[in-house]
Amino acid sequence: MVKEQINPTIDKILANIEKVMIGKRDVAELSLVALLAGGHVLLEDVPGVGKTMMVRALAKSVNASFRRIQFTPDLLPSDVTGVSIYNPSEMEFQFRPGPLMGNIILADEINRTSPKTQSALLEGMEEASVTIDGVTHKLQKPFFVMATQNPIEYEGTYPLPEAQLDRFLLKMKMGYPDLHEEMEVLNRAQRIPPIEDLYPVIDLDGLRILQEEIKDVYVDDTIKRYIVDIVNRTRGHESVYLGASPRGSIALMKAAQAYAFIYDRDYVVPDDIQYLATFVLPHRIILKSEAKFEGISAEEVISRIVARVPVPVQRFVK
Repeated sequence: MVKEQINPTIDKILANIEKVMIGKRDVAELSLVALLAGGHVLLEDVPGVGKTMMVRALAKSVNASFRRIQFTPDLLPSDVTGVSIYNPSEMEFQFRPGPLMGNIILADEINRTSPKTQSALLEGMEEASVTIDGVTHKLQKPFFVMATQNPIEYEGTYPLPEAQLDRFLLKMKMGYPDLHEEMEVLNRAQRIPPIEDLYPVIDLDGLRILQEEIKDVYVDDTIKRYIVDIVNRTRGHESVYLGASPRGSIALMKAAQAYAFIYDRDYVVPDDIQYLATFVLPHRIILKSEAKFEGISAEEVISRIVARVPVPVQRFVK
């Protein structure tokens, strides 16, 4: 698809991230889509390709508080959300917040912990709050989770439950750098890590303003129908056991609004939907066992569906 003029503020954020991330502009761009849309990201890839560096750079660029949670098999839900501890001097329980109480949260290797602990993120990701001992604690705004996971075929991993996967706006992979990019990684590794030299491009108030502006990006009814047609076809596809829910339709629309804003448009076009569908929908469907046996991936199914759905042809402006 043709790239348009990028929003100046977004361009500065991306340029800042690229000071430490080499050749991963598309990943940084999609991460910003999720952050601006109020969603969350699941990064699935092998260790050592820069997932942690990516989210740290993003946090520094928007001057957000950053928390890292290393998920392990023995991690408890209270280790994530926090715990109430009795204070004998004041004769009452006091809440001690966990690492979830931050703006940008790196949930590192989330599939190395048990489903019970994975689910501790559910309320926070969906409701922006956590409930402990019957008391609800609001999370900071903005609140953004970037979870990383090793491929499922690795030993010692737990597949994320469907309810957890559905909470992620986008799922993507970073992939290995090419030869030239890896050479540049080595060159930079000889010097002081550049992450320490990053400066904020905007503050949290500025980020909140951007998040509000995205809600005003126009989505024509024909575009909404296009989204619904794509999502609806996942429910009757011959390779799909369980199709995407209405949450998938909402996620695709919000992601498209954020993507249009990044490219300095105040309206969504079909190209936005086509590009984002393969990041928003595959993790929301469950393939039939026959399809898995044949080596068909969820991404392939979504790509085929998008290719078959008629594209609206009119111009989508207010």
